[in-house]
Amino acid sequence: MTRLPTALLSLALLPAVSFAQAPAAPAPQVQFPGQYAEPPADRKYPAWPKGCARFEGEERTACLDVVASDFGGLYRYAAANAALAAPKAGEVRVVFFGDSITDNWSKSGYGGFFPGKPYVNRGIGGQATAQMLLRFRADVIELQPKAVVILAGTNDIAGNAGPVSVDQVQDNMASMAELARAHAIEVVLASILPVSDDKKDANGLALTRTRQRPTGTIQALNRWLAEYAAKNGHTYLDYFSATADASSLFRPELNDDGLHPNARGYAVMAPLAEKAIAQAMGSRR
Repeated sequence: MTRLPTALLSLALLPAVSFAQAPAAPAPQVQFPGQYAEPPADRKYPAWPKGCARFEGEERTACLDVVASDFGGLYRYAAANAALAAPKAGEVRVVFFGDSITDNWSKSGYGGFFPGKPYVNRGIGGQATAQMLLRFRADVIELQPKAVVILAGTNDIAGNAGPVSVDQVQDNMASMAELARAHAIEVVLASILPVSDDKKDANGLALTRTRQRPTGTIQALNRWLAEYAAKNGHTYLDYFSATADASSLFRPELNDDGLHPNARGYAVMAPLAEKAIAQAMGSRR
């Protein structure tokens, strides 16, 4: 496969910063058992190593131990996977697999996660592709979907699981696609979304997202995703073009923190995802 330069992603070694995530809502939007699950109530630590930087001393060590004990995050959806019924005859089950941008989609206040569709959300906020690859069998293959929509990579660029090369990100994405194909699951590879620097955190400090997630790196990985999808018979889902402004930054009305879509952002993304799923399923005929 065509690769980008093998140098480390340029911003992965920046000092850790706090991860500003869209506020959690009181209850997730779940239409059927096993569709989605929030982290257990007693889970106080984040799912990615860099998130432990918010703690000090022994608590930071404890956080890292917890992440290391289940690096893939299999704890998150174990009960939901057990509760999810087998697909019905003729059901077009689709798993949306990713990080916080997928995870948030099922939270109250984000417009609803494909009402009336047998779609399953398996997003975990903060995860990088190496973590996602570890849980791909449990959270995708064993759920017997007809298709999987994979949205990942932004947290690799930010170094959430440590420094990583572009080659490694590409390999992880390719491995997930190959696993899906081996189990007759159609693959939709979604572009990484843009970021922007025009928002502030709760303390009024500027959120400079492009510092950890340079636009050029995002665009380069998106070009690779589009090329890989075309060469391997997968479907490429271009969220970037629909959510970026003329400067290739996240359109201000579609996000509240420079990184995560808000309800208006998901309203733009949803029909694009539906179109990509239809295209992927059409290729089965």
